[in-house]
Amino acid sequence: MTQNIYDDPGFFLGYSQMARSIGGLDAAPEWPALKSMLPPMQGLKVVDLGCGYGWFCRWASEQGAASLLGLDVSQKMLERARNTTRAANIRYEHADLEHIDLPANSFDLAYSSLALHYIKDLPGLFANLHAALKPGARFVFSIEHPIFMAPRNPGWIIDIKGRKRWPVDCYQMEGERVTNWLADGVVKQHRTVGTLLNLLIEAGFDIRHVNEWGPSDAEVAAQPALAEERERPMLMLVGVQR
Repeated sequence: MTQNIYDDPGFFLGYSQMARSIGGLDAAPEWPALKSMLPPMQGLKVVDLGCGYGWFCRWASEQGAASLLGLDVSQKMLERARNTTRAANIRYEHADLEHIDLPANSFDLAYSSLALHYIKDLPGLFANLHAALKPGARFVFSIEHPIFMAPRNPGWIIDIKGRKRWPVDCYQMEGERVTNWLADGVVKQHRTVGTLLNLLIEAGFDIRHVNEWGPSDAEVAAQPALAEERERPMLMLVGVQR
């Protein structure tokens, strides 16, 4: 089973205080780039893998999606999503993405935001999702960039000129990474970019767009803290088609 760190009280408290938890999609700096990869929502049947607070489900409903299924392993996240959702076309379900069994040929769009790096059996998830999507349907997701996730001992280092640098090490050594982010012992699954994209291809998807996201000059000017994201990509945004 996927680690359910979001139901850890300390982790959930820390997560709830993050800007994107308070401000939703518009508080996530990568959202404009991710949104540009999405098809028009009108009339679509959508599944959100790792729906969290339900921000995307509510946005897609407002944009005209016909129905939305939000899946998450965290009961605390689902409780928050249900308490902040009024749209009748949104349904939330408790699910471990390692073991979902979605009905075949049922969805026009699959979406996922910063959830897939927790999944160990990613080939199984991709295979199930490919079968669940209709021909021509899209799958758009964000994931922690493998370069960001790779170090076994993440953290800034100081180079010989006294500058902060993010180490890129252990990149080819795929597998589990354990970090202490918001809580101790958060387990993620590191894969190289090549492995991630090849798993999608092997599942039958056609890759349409890959964005190794970084902030623009305007975004850094508005939020100076984003400048550190230019040291290495933290996020990767991927769009594929069934």
